[in-house]
Amino acid sequence: MLVPVRAIPAFVLLAGSVLITSLCGCSSSQKSEPARAEQAPAPAPAPPQVPTTNNAPDSRKVLAVFGDSISAGFGLDPGQSFPDDLQKKIDMQGYPWRVVNLGISGDTTEGGVSRMDSATRLMPGIVVLELGGNDGLRGLPIDVTRMNLDVMIQTFQHAGAKVVLAGMTLPPNYGGAFIHNFEGVYKDLAAHYHLTFIPFLMSDMVTKDLRYFQRDGIHPTAPGAEIVAGTVFRAVKPLLGSAAEKSHAQ
Repeated sequence: MLVPVRAIPAFVLLAGSVLITSLCGCSSSQKSEPARAEQAPAPAPAPPQVPTTNNAPDSRKVLAVFGDSISAGFGLDPGQSFPDDLQKKIDMQGYPWRVVNLGISGDTTEGGVSRMDSATRLMPGIVVLELGGNDGLRGLPIDVTRMNLDVMIQTFQHAGAKVVLAGMTLPPNYGGAFIHNFEGVYKDLAAHYHLTFIPFLMSDMVTKDLRYFQRDGIHPTAPGAEIVAGTVFRAVKPLLGSAAEKSHAQ
C-alpha cells in the first residue's frame, strides 16, 4: 500500500528551495555547488556489532536507516542525528526496535548498492532508504539513480525488510524538467513496489527563514533533525507492530 506522509504545498517547496539556493550561492552554471558541502564518500563500514545487555545479545528487531549525510548527522554532535532522535521516540513508546544508522556523508545511490551486503547481514525488519539526493545535486543521470534505487529496494525486500522510501527534491536552478523527473523516480518506485513513502524527507522543517537548516542550507540543525525524526516516526509507526505485540514484548 502506498502510504504518503503529509504532502506539502508547492509554494512552500518553491519558497524553501529558493532560499536554499540563495544560501548555497547557486546559479544555473553551478549545479554541482551544493554537493561541496558534503564529505567524500567513506569506505563502507563493517556491520555494527550487536549490542548486548547484561551479557545477553540485544534481541530487538533492527530498523536500518540507509542513507547519506542527512542520516549520518553531518555537522551535528554525536547523538544529534535524526536516527538518534528516532530511537528515542521508539523507546518512549515502548517498541522493541533498535535503530542502526547506516548513513555515510556524500554517498550516492551507486555507493549504496556497493554496500548492500553489510546492510542485509543485519537482517533489518525495516529499512528507511534515504539516498539519491547527492545524485541529483551532482546532476547524475536520472535513469542511473532509478536503477540503483530499484536494486536496493528489491534487495532489501528479498532479505525480508519493509522499505520506507524517503524522497528528495532539488533547488530550482536545476530546471523544472530535471526536478520533475528526479522527484518522479521516488514516486514511481514507491507506487510500483507498494512502499511506505515520504515524498520529501525534510518537508516538516521547511520554513521561510530556514531556521532548522545549517548555514549550508542543506543539512538539518539539531532541532531540525528532531523534526525529521518525527516525520520518519509517523511513517514507520504502522510497521513497528500492533499494540498487542508491543505489550507482549514489554
